[in-house]
Amino acid sequence: MRTVELPQYDYDIIIIGGGPAGYSAGIYAARAGLKTLLVEGASTVSQITITDLIENYPGIPDGINGFDLMQLFKKQALKFGLEVMAKDVVAIKRNASSPIIWDVTAGETDFKALSVIAATGAHWRNLGARGETEFAGKGVSYCATCDGPFYRNKDVIVVGGGDTAIQEALFLTHFAKKVTVIHRRDRLRAAGILQKRAFAEKKIEFIWNSALTEINGKDFVTSAKIKDVKTGKITELQADGAFIFVGRLPYTDIFRGLLDLDTTGFIKTDENLKTSAAGIFAAGDCRVKLFRQVITAAGDGANAIHSAELYIEDLKGQTY
Repeated sequence: MRTVELPQYDYDIIIIGGGPAGYSAGIYAARAGLKTLLVEGASTVSQITITDLIENYPGIPDGINGFDLMQLFKKQALKFGLEVMAKDVVAIKRNASSPIIWDVTAGETDFKALSVIAATGAHWRNLGARGETEFAGKGVSYCATCDGPFYRNKDVIVVGGGDTAIQEALFLTHFAKKVTVIHRRDRLRAAGILQKRAFAEKKIEFIWNSALTEINGKDFVTSAKIKDVKTGKITELQADGAFIFVGRLPYTDIFRGLLDLDTTGFIKTDENLKTSAAGIFAAGDCRVKLFRQVITAAGDGANAIHSAELYIEDLKGQTY
């Protein structure tokens, strides 16, 4: 085994993000004996923490709310000795003296690390409709896979006309009595095969050239106001839930100019979660991927740590 003398650094790995990907990475890193710091956002929270009930996470048959699930992740990570800090990472760059070191600024403190895991997550783009924020988790949802089963034999609204909106509308027909798709144009943007399936589905109805402007209810959603974008006419539609799919935005601004991103800002990785910059790996919703769930984020976190560990071992001359 060759011996390599490395420049001074603070951590083997710094994980940026306190969601399922970040804490899964933290569990695997701490358990592997890697000196690791996880930096939770001080001004942002993981989207999972606002999910009222998660009933499809393996091993928890009775379901659990998102906040409690993340507390379990965190408790397990802390048990293995993971260091956690609640700060916003404001900058990341290569060390001026040594290109194998990454300088990470969290709050007003600078840290040096051999490797970085980007697990910063993403959030659904909001419509900006009145009542949308107030009824989040109480009838307003951004994930049919997560919440669809709660709407058995109920009427729901889907907002959007792209692939995700139509895929989720089709998924909701397995549960809902009626699915009304509201789209601000007179035709869909979704792939042809999805359009064909949606138009053939008897449970799906379409309201064209329209926008959802207001969501109403008491404890839960009961109706929504729809505006015709051509005439300005407002109508009220009775509904038990509103699923909004008008795009997702990643928290990746600190990586712009540093990593290869797609046109929406998601981090590009290979199958081993490596990014375009040596020593930086990405996990969870912030990276380019097809399916975003708690379980896939957790798997990403574990895979990213495995790749980072191999990278670090090579730097230290400890490759097995």
